[in-house]
Amino acid sequence: MHITLETDYAIRIVDLLAKNKEQTHIDGKTISESTGVSHRYALKILRKLVAGEIVKSYKGIYGGYELLKKPEEISLYDVVEIMEGGYKFSRCLDKDYDCSCNDGLPCAYQDVFGNITELVKEKLKLHKFG
Repeated sequence: MHITLETDYAIRIVDLLAKNKEQTHIDGKTISESTGVSHRYALKILRKLVAGEIVKSYKGIYGGYELLKKPEEISLYDVVEIMEGGYKFSRCLDKDYDCSCNDGLPCAYQDVFGNITELVKEKLKLHKFG
């Protein structure tokens, strides 16, 4: 299982903003260059992080981005949840997914996949950016 490339980039962007010791906002171009994410894609990700209330944006010629929260208040899980809509180890854990792995009976693997999901979530929640 892999997180999406978009989520990987979002983690890089939040990490960069968390390590900003100058406590000033960083413009999109600098974020793009520092993280290796194309400018256009970085702006798309930043919009999601702003909507998820992790990042604050400043408009205008001197605009940019900074963390809305303290780095120690933001976990890897927070970023994954914003970017991916919540983590699930398998799609058979989705309520609307018709899992046909067990001839119409409840999925034989749902319990173990649910346990794995919870373990991963807890590990992601433990890692903070600060």
